[in-house]
Amino acid sequence: MVSSSHEALHRIFQQDPGLFARVARNLGVAFPPPVSASELSTDLTETQPLERRVDTLLRMETEDGSFVLAVESQSEPDPRKPASWAYYLAHVYAKYGVPPVLLVVCADRRTAAWAAQRVDIGPRQWPSLTLRPLVLGPDDVPVIASPDEAARDIPLTVLSAALHRRDPDADAILNALAKALKGLSADDESTAGTFIELMEQGLGKTPAADIWRHLMAVDLSFFQSQTAQQLRAEGETKGRAEAVLVLLGHRGVEVSEEDRERIIGCGDPDVLDLWLTRALTATSTAEIFAPTGETGLAG
Repeated sequence: MVSSSHEALHRIFQQDPGLFARVARNLGVAFPPPVSASELSTDLTETQPLERRVDTLLRMETEDGSFVLAVESQSEPDPRKPASWAYYLAHVYAKYGVPPVLLVVCADRRTAAWAAQRVDIGPRQWPSLTLRPLVLGPDDVPVIASPDEAARDIPLTVLSAALHRRDPDADAILNALAKALKGLSADDESTAGTFIELMEQGLGKTPAADIWRHLMAVDLSFFQSQTAQQLRAEGETKGRAEAVLVLLGHRGVEVSEEDRERIIGCGDPDVLDLWLTRALTATSTAEIFAPTGETGLAG
């Protein structure tokens, strides 16, 4: 199953195709920025039953000519991938007649080192094909911790946070990004919502995702986009649940693991407000969860 963090690492290039030229410089390769870019079908399936899909495929038009950029998000080493990548490139070249470039984006350093290996395809005496992907890992994208720098290139900052999501610098990048998004005008709300969603996807289930949700609930409360509203609501609900647990713990009320999971898992803010009120005087979790009218507590 494709994870949301996998999606973010290649979708960011759909959102801003020019990002490729900017990050390629970190890899020592100078691509001119695209004059225009258009998405191509990612379905590389032949008429035979075998199905092959590249993550993102973009036709880039530059002053130096055209090329097709294939972007693959890779989460772990996979010995089957080099053959698939070689197939993608050969198929794209045959189908469109335009030189292809493969960019592999990895949030894991070990995976990035594996993906960067040159692969010769063919007998030792005369390899017929050589696979040389460009690989973008955490060490190839700078840590962007300044709000001003983040504001100058928001897509790059999203990519930086996604690739450094397990690093100690993740919270600084996310804070810089939140401040940069806050500086966008009301006309940019839709764009901001897209980057908020991509950032949520790119962080996966790492601790940095909790930091981002908190920032969404507090620093970006002015955004009215559906994604921002959903994230803010989730952050507020989680805060209510934690408040119930903190209050019960402060009053010495024993909370079983099952009860803790029930409180944390509750997504209804009205129910959580009731439980929070009851926690002020309850002597057991049974009183917290009692149906309305069966306790002497408010609600």
